Amino acid sequence: MKYRLWHFKETLVMDFLVEERYKYARHLLFLVSFFFWLYSARFWQSFSGIYQWYVLLFVYTILITMIYINIYILVPKLFFKTRYIAYLTLLIMMGVIGINMIGYGFRNFFADFKTAHLPRETEKGGIYEGILMCIPIILTTTTIKLLQKWIKDNQRINELSNLTMQMELNELRNQINPHFLFNMLNNVKALIRTDPGKASVVIVKLSEFLRYQLYENSAEKTLLTSEIDFLSNFLNLEKIRRENFTFDIQTEAMNRSIQTAFIPPNLFTTFVENAVKHSVDISGKETYVKINISIEGQNLYFKCMNSKDSYYLISDKKNSGLGLANITRRLELLYNDTFDLKITSGPEEYTIHLKIPV
Repeated sequence: MKYRLWHFKETLVMDFLVEERYKYARHLLFLVSFFFWLYSARFWQSFSGIYQWYVLLFVYTILITMIYINIYILVPKLFFKTRYIAYLTLLIMMGVIGINMIGYGFRNFFADFKTAHLPRETEKGGIYEGILMCIPIILTTTTIKLLQKWIKDNQRINELSNLTMQMELNELRNQINPHFLFNMLNNVKALIRTDPGKASVVIVKLSEFLRYQLYENSAEKTLLTSEIDFLSNFLNLEKIRRENFTFDIQTEAMNRSIQTAFIPPNLFTTFVENAVKHSVDISGKETYVKINISIEGQNLYFKCMNSKDSYYLISDKKNSGLGLANITRRLELLYNDTFDLKITSGPEEYTIHLKIPV
């Protein structure tokens, strides 16, 4: 709770420094604060009556002008462009001109309104005190401008990083989906020749897949139950095509976490598609795919096992690992180092264990 409160305050301060909607509030706060800081000096107390305020306003106007020249001209035009010598030179020149203007005003406009009750040392010290207060103010405003630039640059870098990551995720997702549809269309092609009735059933179910792809795949998150239904339909299609194929999907159906959990769409499709492909047995033996999905605490566990023919070779070695490489990269982008993926290939069974946070 303390961390969240601190983080909220930190974010609020950063927003106040850089957000456009706080622009006038920032300037008002600075102008008022600077006025009271200057008011705490002693130089204006050596003048009488209303002229104390005139002197205070005169010095305040000159110093605030110097500060805003530094903020909006010298810092962005010189300091931010690494022209440090020119910046320092003009800053010193501006300081000398400002101090001389204040001295000129004191000698020619306000000299007749000085009071005699203040010691000379106090009067002289008060003038220097008021002028020297400009130095930390200018340094502070320069630092604030640097901080604003740093925050804005970091925001742009983060936005660019997020945009790049999202583009890469979309690219990986689009690489997976055509690969999946390509296999489905090949299945339909084979069934049209051998069993037109089954082919028509597959086409109807394939339309459901396309509908899922259209409405669910474009979303950032989808219900876990929708993803499970999608996998079930996919495996049912494979079962129609292969009579010696069985599958089993085990979930905790009554578990509330399963019913309400959201995951990125098509997160398990590549694993299941890979399991179906590797479960093919050229000798005609019984083949299977078994899936177990559970949620424990804040983690989701996905386990996929498939039978394996040790004599089965993938004909397209170049692209055989493309799907798994893509999904691994997608997991890295989505979960950074918070996921755990283990793949075990035995002589008769191929197993995938995946743990992701939910």
